[in-house]
Amino acid sequence: MNKIDTKRILLVILILITVIAVGVSVWAIWFREPANSLLTPDYAPQQTEANAESMGDEDDDKLQSPEGGGAVSLMYTKEVSIDLSDKKASLLFGNPQKSTQDMVVQLVIQDEILIQSGLITPGNKVQTLDLLDGAEKKLQPGGYDGKLVVLYYNQETGEKAVVNTEILVTITVAE
Repeated sequence: MNKIDTKRILLVILILITVIAVGVSVWAIWFREPANSLLTPDYAPQQTEANAESMGDEDDDKLQSPEGGGAVSLMYTKEVSIDLSDKKASLLFGNPQKSTQDMVVQLVIQDEILIQSGLITPGNKVQTLDLLDGAEKKLQPGGYDGKLVVLYYNQETGEKAVVNTEILVTITVAE
């Protein structure tokens, strides 16, 4: 091979790499399916969680909180099970009666929101939540590390609190 053939081969390889890079960029910008982009509501959802049930702690006194602030108590387990066939998650998350805030809980795996509850008012808990539409297509049977993100809302105004809570959980997915 002479020097001219080597330069031509190198030029063809560089052009091929450039075409591939442009093709990947075009795909990433226009054709790639966007990540689950649920936005966190600034005001509490109007609908309470359909799967919520009473915790039976109606006699508990509310926690003390500063003027304009809030105080919460949480009840939860660190294990979540997801059944892909019925598109439901089994977990335990409660907002005890002594809390002064309404809550919404999200289940997040690898920065994807797969579950978002309705409003969970003080004195209520959930043990089953429905997967968001299409979330079952993003999961495979197996184990995942994830988190519960708890959003707090003022009971009187419905405004979202400045702080959230993130609880690390282990998730088991089965078909």
